[in-house]
Amino acid sequence: MFAKFIDLWKLIWQPARHFSLAFLTVGGFIAGVIFWGAFNTALEVTNTEAFCIGCHEMRENVFQELRETIHYTNRSGVRATCPDCHVPHNWTDKIARKMAASKEVWGKLFGTIATREKFEAKRLELAQHEWARFKANDSLECRNCHEFDYMDITQQSPRAADQHTRLLAKGEKTCIDCHKGIAHELPDMSGVTGWN
Repeated sequence: MFAKFIDLWKLIWQPARHFSLAFLTVGGFIAGVIFWGAFNTALEVTNTEAFCIGCHEMRENVFQELRETIHYTNRSGVRATCPDCHVPHNWTDKIARKMAASKEVWGKLFGTIATREKFEAKRLELAQHEWARFKANDSLECRNCHEFDYMDITQQSPRAADQHTRLLAKGEKTCIDCHKGIAHELPDMSGVTGWN
């Protein structure tokens, strides 16, 4: 067995006898394109609402809450899906988020939030992770749809117009500072200080 491994190792590392350099280059290029296509396809499949709500933890908890908000049904027919808010749109940030999501897969495998009771027990922790991520990236996912420069402040309530003009425009706050619970129910915030 070990001898076969040694023979295979030698075959891989010795110069090619039967194939030209052009064949190996073109073959490597084609293999790379196939790998990239498969990788990108898998990435996009995992970036759909159908994938997100494929597990009962998300379908029965946060998705049901989303369905009751203006982000799901509204007069204009524009609807935000799970990836719109939870996955950055640019490629490098998207890859980083997908890598971080591996912890969520771990939680799925070990049933960390398998029941409504377990989910509610972890809701504050999960929400705080998302809020910190939104705060760190200046609510990038919000800004993919809601750009301050295109807001019609005159159509907003006086309070909202004042807050947006004073805090958002000057960069003192970001969307998530004031809009926690906009698409999902807030967790039990008793005992949490400074969350406004």
